[in-house]
Amino acid sequence: MFQNFKFLIFLVISIVLACLLGYWAFYTIEPGDVHANRQKQEELEQKNEELQEEIDELKDTLASLQATQEEKIEETPAPVVKEPVVSTKYQSLINDLQKLIDDKVYMKEKSRGTRVGTVQTFLNIYNGTTKKVDNDYGAGTKADVIKFQKAVGLTADGEAGPSTFAKMIDWLETQ
Repeated sequence: MFQNFKFLIFLVISIVLACLLGYWAFYTIEPGDVHANRQKQEELEQKNEELQEEIDELKDTLASLQATQEEKIEETPAPVVKEPVVSTKYQSLINDLQKLIDDKVYMKEKSRGTRVGTVQTFLNIYNGTTKKVDNDYGAGTKADVIKFQKAVGLTADGEAGPSTFAKMIDWLETQ
């Protein structure tokens, strides 16, 4: 009888353990699609963190470049403003170029507006051409600016700023 009792207790404990194990398995094991979605979500969250870090790095780089640009602008000596002694036939163009210097205007490829037209007008006079003044600083305008900058001893980067405008005025005053 004691033998049957032991067996009965063992059987009850085994059944209880099997039920608990089955219950645990049923509620903790997730279907394959749920598992796949969870992994995909974790991957996307990790990618999002990486992209956020990259954004932060790019923001730092941009801030550094802006600070460097501001320092460069501050370090660039302002060209000496010359008052024309004698009126020339290009006085209106000289006045427009002087306004660009006074306003500390910088132009580069893809700049647009009437100020670009002022530079294009000068380049037509300088090169003896009749190219269309379209107020668009494109590749042709950049190439002409580089050619002028080389001729007058400036850094030939194709970007027009106060020092380039001052040289343009100097050239016009000698004509």
